[in-house]
Amino acid sequence: MEHILSRLLDLLSYDASHPMLFNTGLFLVLFALFMVFYQAVRRQRTVKMLLVIAFSLYFYYKSGSWCVFILCGVALSDWLLGLWLDASHSAAVRRGIVALNVCVNVGMLVYFKYFNLLADAVGSIMGRTFDPLEVLLPAGISFFTFRSISYIVDIYRGEMRACRCFLDYFFFLTFFPPLLAGPVVRAKDMLPQIRENRPATPAMISEGLFLIMTGLVKKVVIADYISGNFVDRIFDNPSLYTGFENLMGAIGFTIQLYCDFSGYSDMAIGLALLMGYRFKENFAAPFKSQNPTEFWRRWHISLSTWLRDYLYIPLGGNRRGKARAYFNQFITMVIGGLWHGASVMYIIWGAYHGLLLVLHKSLRKVWRVPESARGRLDIRIANMAVTFALVVIGFTFFRAPDLATVGAMAGQVFGDFHASVAPQFVEGYMMIVLALGVGLVAHLTPRRWSAGVAEAYTTLPLVWQAVLLSAIIFLVIQARQSELVPFIYLQY
Repeated sequence: MEHILSRLLDLLSYDASHPMLFNTGLFLVLFALFMVFYQAVRRQRTVKMLLVIAFSLYFYYKSGSWCVFILCGVALSDWLLGLWLDASHSAAVRRGIVALNVCVNVGMLVYFKYFNLLADAVGSIMGRTFDPLEVLLPAGISFFTFRSISYIVDIYRGEMRACRCFLDYFFFLTFFPPLLAGPVVRAKDMLPQIRENRPATPAMISEGLFLIMTGLVKKVVIADYISGNFVDRIFDNPSLYTGFENLMGAIGFTIQLYCDFSGYSDMAIGLALLMGYRFKENFAAPFKSQNPTEFWRRWHISLSTWLRDYLYIPLGGNRRGKARAYFNQFITMVIGGLWHGASVMYIIWGAYHGLLLVLHKSLRKVWRVPESARGRLDIRIANMAVTFALVVIGFTFFRAPDLATVGAMAGQVFGDFHASVAPQFVEGYMMIVLALGVGLVAHLTPRRWSAGVAEAYTTLPLVWQAVLLSAIIFLVIQARQSELVPFIYLQY
């Protein structure tokens, strides 16, 4: 008995090597138990909120240990600053409160994510060697700090009033579905839902279960399989593979990243729906984009709109002429790249997309579909193919550990391509090709098809929905790698 209790305690305690993620059996079991209690107290607003907060804090503890206190501190700081800001009528004081909030949140990001990078840069300038510190990165810090900043800025702009109830704000900031890797939920969108306290409708529950299933398939069946069996090998040593295989590796990572990240978003949105809360869409078939500008309207929508509203527009947006607008666009994307982590490769990736956006906007009269050809499928496919190729190039910088790896891959693609290996590649990597094909075809199908599949599931009797869900979970268990593969965006 003591042995069983000890094992159970170890399982429920924080373990840095085994965080509790949506795609783990532990989470699925605990969430099912949580939902039993949630349904029992759903009509008692305060009890329900305390239950969700407790589960959210435990979920975060399983991923970040003591960093849960940082999250609690940010929540208390935001709430107090919001009340102060709402009550203040002095323009100087109001600006000071916003500046304080931004400094606190950005200061945390700088320390936890960029301290070693900055210290190393300073050391290089001064001709000294810097031994990097082991700084523990709080899980999801980039996401909850952005939510914190947007809350204070929205109050400052008069777009919402400060939240008077600390429990409501604490619920918002700690709510576990989007906590670790988004979407970047804004207080003005979620706080009204918290106050309304509407229960999940049968339609929301069915939609939520469908999104959880699609997210699990995207993550485990496609993304993890592509990663462990092909993509990682290419990026670890590109010189061992032909240019064709390197090209497929770059395309593979692009599809892997989409399935991994959109899979997390699907599950986060689905889990929230089961509890009666609705988030906005975070991905809208980005590989259907006709140009780079459209791509960023479809990819990681919550982040791209956040950068637009809280960085690009405050910098001046497009209100000060074309040249300044192009600069604002470029610097916004560079900062967006740096947001992902303390690496030169992320900065290059951000700058690359900044240049693409500037190039597209400056050549908009040329880079567009003529009115006479708007109905032509071949023109749309050509634009999609060019945009997809540009995105793949960018994500090569995003995935590669250094420029030498990018150079090695480019050298193989342009100097040792060997298209003749394609048949052998298909034969040797049949399951990889199948996973890539399924991921891409499912993505490119008309939206009404996927909507039809979702509607067909939601109209099934509850028993058959549960049977299908069980079958998908069984498939996921069978397809899972022996080692847990974390979501890519958990490191951001």
